[in-house]
Amino acid sequence: MRQINQFTITESVKDSFKAEEGSRFKFLLEAFIDHLHDFTREVNMTHEEWMGMLNFLYDCGQISTPERHEFILLSDVIGLSALVDMLNTKGGATEGSNLGPFYLDNAPVLELGADLARGRDGTSLLVYGMVRDTLGNPLPGAIVDTWQADGTGTYPIQEQASGQDKYDLRGKMTTNEKGEYYYTTVLPKPYTVPYDGPVGKLLRAGNRHAWRAAHLHYIVRAEGMRAITTELFFENTEYIDNDAVFGVRKSLIGKLEPVKKTEELGFALENRPDAKCRFDFVLAPEG
Repeated sequence: MRQINQFTITESVKDSFKAEEGSRFKFLLEAFIDHLHDFTREVNMTHEEWMGMLNFLYDCGQISTPERHEFILLSDVIGLSALVDMLNTKGGATEGSNLGPFYLDNAPVLELGADLARGRDGTSLLVYGMVRDTLGNPLPGAIVDTWQADGTGTYPIQEQASGQDKYDLRGKMTTNEKGEYYYTTVLPKPYTVPYDGPVGKLLRAGNRHAWRAAHLHYIVRAEGMRAITTELFFENTEYIDNDAVFGVRKSLIGKLEPVKKTEELGFALENRPDAKCRFDFVLAPEG
């Protein structure tokens, strides 16, 4: 310890931990220390920059709540979330995309054909498709968990002061015996990621916009299959090519089609839609 210097400190810090040899925890911890120390030396970090970084992280914690996770938002805007999604997408499965900061695990259970819009202004949209495995077999009993912004680009969870229920525009439904899911909702609009906290300050400092392309969020699960967290985007909409959190993938862009007044949709729906979009989810086996 008495001989420690700016170059030997990294090994000393790693040696101070007595994690199990060969464990994933030891590998991750030591790699983190290596990269963090290398970065600090590379940029010749000042005391002011060090404290600024720590205060930024502190501020992220201070503004976070069970309904708003600022650290997830930070991960999103620096592309970390997207990179982890890309690394963990399994061959043949639907590509992963951002969880976002507004997910709630205990969303209400909905019947197929339910209407999430509940009279909201905007384009009524039928979203439908199939959940299947990588061999093309349908997955009956799969859980489709969805949440979204409304026709103005606002999540109800952001507007509770105005009397909105934070569980609006979200729900969980189970695929039928054919592996199908279907429901109606309101077509979401683009919106800015939360801009009133430390992540907003970061974006402004970097001269970046905060707009997200219009999208629907999903987590899809089925027994024996690897769950996916992803998003559905819509072709020819704003910010599809410069989404603020790098969530768009070519395979996640759906086609919006108008619904004709006399068109037979083949589903029992609570609300007659103005438009429709089909999107199938593909799950890979666990392991």
